[in-house]
Amino acid sequence: MQTTRRDFLRSAAFAGAACAFPSIIPSSVLGASAPSNRLNIAQIGCGRIGLTMDVPGFLAAKGAQLVAACDLDSRRLEYMRGVIAKHYSYKTSSIIAARDFHELLSRKDIDAVSISTPDHWHAQIAVEAAFAGKDVYMQKPASLTIREGRCFADAIKETGRTFLLGSQQRSWGHFHDACAFVREGRIGKVLRIEVGLPGDPAGGSTKEMPVPKCLDYDFWLGSTPEVYYTEDRVHSQNAKIAKALNSRPGWLRCEQFGAGMITGWGSHHLDIVHWAMNWEKIGPKFIEGKGNFHTGGLWDVHGEYDITLVYPDGTPVRVWNKFPNGVRFIGEKGWIFVSRGGAKISKSDPVAAGKPLKALDASNPDLIKGRPAAPLYKNAIRDCSKHHQNFIDSIKAGVPSIVPAETAHRSCSACLLSWIGMKLGRKLEWDWKAERFVNDAQADSMLERTERAPYGAKRAYERLSGKKA
Repeated sequence: MQTTRRDFLRSAAFAGAACAFPSIIPSSVLGASAPSNRLNIAQIGCGRIGLTMDVPGFLAAKGAQLVAACDLDSRRLEYMRGVIAKHYSYKTSSIIAARDFHELLSRKDIDAVSISTPDHWHAQIAVEAAFAGKDVYMQKPASLTIREGRCFADAIKETGRTFLLGSQQRSWGHFHDACAFVREGRIGKVLRIEVGLPGDPAGGSTKEMPVPKCLDYDFWLGSTPEVYYTEDRVHSQNAKIAKALNSRPGWLRCEQFGAGMITGWGSHHLDIVHWAMNWEKIGPKFIEGKGNFHTGGLWDVHGEYDITLVYPDGTPVRVWNKFPNGVRFIGEKGWIFVSRGGAKISKSDPVAAGKPLKALDASNPDLIKGRPAAPLYKNAIRDCSKHHQNFIDSIKAGVPSIVPAETAHRSCSACLLSWIGMKLGRKLEWDWKAERFVNDAQADSMLERTERAPYGAKRAYERLSGKKA
């Protein structure tokens, strides 16, 4: 793919096509940083996470440049174009703009995409990008359902594209060390694991409102059911665009578009559990839980909850909103606790009330002394602000990223299984190899959702792969 693009860049045809983004490549850039050695990335989704995490991450990364932006809200799109252009000292018009992501996937001069959309769009865009020959960076959670998660993971595998999930905790040194300490046996046999995650509040206005002229609302709904527009269902339309972009969007609290904090934060912490326990390609065997789902307002995701996942080796993982926000591994020789401490990656990240948690703690300081005997990932960056650099480095080296597609799918699946467990409130048995429940048609029916035509990850996968999903 890279050779093809570089040949294209050097060709005479490119001289005429260059007017599409005339200021993207400064004439002063030479040598190892020459345009032909830099990956062109398109930012799809120009909201809060795109603005505060993914665009800054790629602007700071070496060996890449953001050349395009895409969003279904024209105000957000223009604002993001300006942010990118300002960084490079270009005119805003030099940054390619698209309302429909398909326009960017069809371009030969774009190598990779960064997907920072609402959750219900993640898997479909990843599937289509992979089959379009683009490498894929994607925000977590990996999918809205387990079935569409399988579609995106298979699409990445079948096309051979590089994939990285935005699970930045893997690029945070103390998370890496905690997982490695557990794997090398510092706490002995792991007896149980405790995962603390926040919940979401009730609320949200149900008042029907006219669709803003700047928003393609039908496209925004995607594969989910057609429902009336109200601002608390989508994102802020505050006249001050910078303030609107930095506020937590309402869709995060609507089950139509996601599962709430169990996937929002669960994707981070259960990924750490899987990494430490070497469960990255499997899943739990039993799921049992309960949850309180909000009623009365617009927002209907879970509030309080208590779930236990039991993995094939018998180790129980309890996920409970009353545990401290983080992961505690409890073994025969003591415990290790890892969290973000008092740090926030984005302004809206929840932190524990009172005294900040220690980012890395243990029942005995010797359990976390020094560095692990061997790293879990070669050349790990150990800086969460540089997580995006791993994507660029992996593409160029032709090696798996620190969070490849199958790993991303399995950690998200554990979250979605927890959600199903909360919904049904009874013990479930899961066949992680077949990705089906054991003798439970009702639970199996919750592995996917009906896709509203013409949208959907399953529909896209079947169309582009020629296979039945």
